[in-house]
Amino acid sequence: MDTNDLALVQNRVFDEIAIGDEAVVERTLTAEDIQLFAILSGDINPQYLDAAFASSTSFHGVIAHGMLGGAFISALLGTRLPGPGTVYLGQTLRFLAPARIGDTLTVRVRIAERDEASKRLTLACSCVNQGGVTVVEGQAEVIAPTERISMPRSTLPEVRLTAGDNGLLRLLQHVRPMGAVTTAVVHPCDALSLSAALDAHAAGLIDPILVAPRAKLEMVAADAGLDISALRIDDVPHSHAAAAHAVALVADGEAAALMKGSLHTDELMSAVLAKPELRTGRRLSHCFLMQTPAYPRPFIITDAAVNIAPTLDEKADIVRNAIGLAQAIGVAQPRVAILAAVETVNPHMPATLDAAALCKMADRGQITGAILDGPLAFDNAISAAAARIKGITSEVAGRADILVVPDLESGNMLAKQLEYLGGAASAGIVLGATVPIILTSRADSRESRIASCALALLLTDRERKTAKRTTS
Repeated sequence: MDTNDLALVQNRVFDEIAIGDEAVVERTLTAEDIQLFAILSGDINPQYLDAAFASSTSFHGVIAHGMLGGAFISALLGTRLPGPGTVYLGQTLRFLAPARIGDTLTVRVRIAERDEASKRLTLACSCVNQGGVTVVEGQAEVIAPTERISMPRSTLPEVRLTAGDNGLLRLLQHVRPMGAVTTAVVHPCDALSLSAALDAHAAGLIDPILVAPRAKLEMVAADAGLDISALRIDDVPHSHAAAAHAVALVADGEAAALMKGSLHTDELMSAVLAKPELRTGRRLSHCFLMQTPAYPRPFIITDAAVNIAPTLDEKADIVRNAIGLAQAIGVAQPRVAILAAVETVNPHMPATLDAAALCKMADRGQITGAILDGPLAFDNAISAAAARIKGITSEVAGRADILVVPDLESGNMLAKQLEYLGGAASAGIVLGATVPIILTSRADSRESRIASCALALLLTDRERKTAKRTTS
């Protein structure tokens, strides 16, 4: 190919075109392609957009709009063969097989007939996937240009999809009927953490008990214009005492969840660990529940906030906790990708050894309720196309529901990159104690804080129902 093809768009005039000439381009389908087409066309059939609904259909997953293949064919006609100046007269299409996220489609147009008098061309058109299966086929009829056109390619505006608040709205609609969970809010002595507790209370998610120095709390509320007059305040002298008192409220059954305020995370976690009534035998671990436009379903990243450099035993608990969260949000058998820098076991890379051991533990029934695979590099875990290129055959690759990171640093960077550069929406929760612990950051958005409280309510309701079934 002429390197100018990258900078120029050029046509082929009728006299240069012979029967049998063809043009070909490859396109790998992404979730964003499907979402953009839905936005432009207005076709928001849940078969194309809702992974949960799509999994219950005969296609067993999200598929692309059939006319998206037609759009690829149109682009080839307008830019390659014949190219600019082409007049599109008609198109027939037959949709023979579904196209899925990660499929690489070979889009081809071939000259089948030409009419000298009218300058008309008939082209055979097709989209064939990486397995050789024809997804779309048909015929196009065009009038070919008779004058040469060669010009710089147009620079298109950059389009960026954002997750919006639909995920949060669905989560809130799901949990509101469960009733608010009584939550000990630990030392909410700045405007952000106090506002978060009040927002969650207003949303019907939590019934807060504010555990903090009363005078300091009232000063923060007055300065921020927040009304806390109707809320219970348990007066304590400082943040350390707030953590100890809050966990005591949980141990005594007065509260069913904890929410971090403006104290340090390790201060709260130490108080939890020091209270035997809050221990379950599992390691405490943090989960980010994330949703990004570039991926077709919500997913979990763990652990990115509590365990700095977890051992194999600790990673096993991290996986178990994440599986429980995934099941709570409706994923009956989550797919767990154990991440590393590479997808092969390397004795010099401990993360790959841990990944292999965790998968074997799942094989032996030491970790249950999910499908595990690893080591998997990040691209293989979330991209079916990347996994296929590397020859990885896996039930998890390209479809992971849970991403287990090697250590806190890598997990924290991954989560923040997705949030700040990838437009991801997130919620955070600490698991492994007898109650959920809402762990938010000062930099978290209001939506993220509310979603974290909604997760706590969801987990509390699930635990309540489990206990009821056990005792009945």
